[in-house]
Amino acid sequence: MSALADFQNSIYLQGLGDVRPSLPTDLTRLEGLAEGVLSAQAFGYVAGSAGSEATARANRDAFDRWRIVPRFLRDVAHRDLSVEVLGTAMPSPVLLAPIGVQSIFHPDGELATARAAGAEGLTMVLSTASSHSIEEVAEANGEGAPRWYQLYWPKDRELAVSFLERARAAGYTALVVTLDTFTLAWRPRDLDQAYLPFLRGIGVANYFSDPVFQKAVGGPVTEANRDTALLHWVANFGNPSLTWDDLVFLRDHWDGPIALKGVQHPDDARRAVDAGMDGVIVSNHGGRQVDGAIASLDALPGVVDAVRDQATVLFDSGIRTGSDVAKALALGAKAVLLARPYAYGLALGGQTGVQHVLRCIQAELELTMALSGVTRPDELSPETLVRA
Repeated sequence: MSALADFQNSIYLQGLGDVRPSLPTDLTRLEGLAEGVLSAQAFGYVAGSAGSEATARANRDAFDRWRIVPRFLRDVAHRDLSVEVLGTAMPSPVLLAPIGVQSIFHPDGELATARAAGAEGLTMVLSTASSHSIEEVAEANGEGAPRWYQLYWPKDRELAVSFLERARAAGYTALVVTLDTFTLAWRPRDLDQAYLPFLRGIGVANYFSDPVFQKAVGGPVTEANRDTALLHWVANFGNPSLTWDDLVFLRDHWDGPIALKGVQHPDDARRAVDAGMDGVIVSNHGGRQVDGAIASLDALPGVVDAVRDQATVLFDSGIRTGSDVAKALALGAKAVLLARPYAYGLALGGQTGVQHVLRCIQAELELTMALSGVTRPDELSPETLVRA
């Protein structure tokens, strides 16, 4: 048994001294607990989705339509969950998805998440919409810790280049480009609270700390030019005019691996390959962008079939348990990006809460794999599953 699954034994051993986990080990319970500690605005922002939230429900329903078929007497005594994804060595096929404005969940925000990821050896993907700067998060993550940068591609191309240069200088080795958020979707929970954190100066640290951005607003952002800076952010955040031809610009300014996040259609996956992208992330933004969209897990097999071995396929949207991870891997994902569960862990316990979530999901993944008769992530396949 590896150290990942041994987290279960450590819990039982501590129980001999009447010490119990401070947070639930059933990660599906975290959302309800987080609602009790967060403001209505913050909880609505992280838990809410687009429109009637049908897409978020579809993401979870899709996992229930697949069932694992356990196999036995296969010698699963020695397990190894390690993988290499886009040049990054990982102890397990789990990354921390890019989540913005994390300071609304906990005062330390992305700094706590970065410390947790570094302590567990897992790869954090930093959002452009971070509450702390690219450089501050890198420092918290630790020298040599694996980290990727997620780009919300701004209209100002000089600003985009500055973001990429800063990320590369701060040790982020892969670029994730989110395609599905060139404009914010209709999100009733946020609208009912009239709450958009960016307009309150939250989640704009990378912009306000950027020399290109500062030059455009007349210098470092202070109270004197804060309103100007916020309006400049509004004018630059998304760019709905982007096309596939624009990907050449990214390749010209980023010399590491690039993955496109938000791919749902096989034809878009093929176009990503044709454009020289290294990976695609099958994602519907956790249901936050298009109400009534296809569940990401339902989209995954088609994308995998479309790219075959020409690009790395990753997955996010709806992951809540270790068995969810196993199902996504069985359907062809190389790794998954975990999102809301670690945000709830952050809200409930800061760095410690995030680490609890990461340990739980990895331990459950390893135990699920072993009890299903496999010892490595690449042994999971569609034959591991049946449709319910």
